[in-house]
Amino acid sequence: MNIEIGFATAAELPQLAELLAELFTLENDFQPGRDRQLRGLRAILDNPAVGRLFVLRIDGRVAGMANALITVSTAEGGRVLLLEDVIVRREHRGGGLGRRLVEHVLAWAREQGMTRATLLADRDNAAALDFYRKLGFTSSQMRVLRKPLS
Repeated sequence: MNIEIGFATAAELPQLAELLAELFTLENDFQPGRDRQLRGLRAILDNPAVGRLFVLRIDGRVAGMANALITVSTAEGGRVLLLEDVIVRREHRGGGLGRRLVEHVLAWAREQGMTRATLLADRDNAAALDFYRKLGFTSSQMRVLRKPLS
């Protein structure tokens, strides 16, 4: 089995949209919508200053993904990472591939000079919360608030 982690290509966007559909069925706040997901993925792929799409490939096939959005923190005084859309296909879970993917993205962010990684996880997804805790993520005193603009 050949495992590779790298940046997504345009040809892989449909497979990434499929992964997002699976992810969004696990999260209470989001609903799958292929056209929306493809638009968002394309916006990131076409503008690396906004972020990068990472893909986990097994024998050349997409098996997982992570979305690394770049923002600026005035508290940190520089660029920081917002980690989103981390998912590994169900049949490949439990073997450490998700850990490898996230650690790869975090190493990339450090190389880029980013000083913090933040992520959001569904409060009811115990498996995801445990996964991130094992990777060293801790809870924040901040609360997520949201307001639709359309």
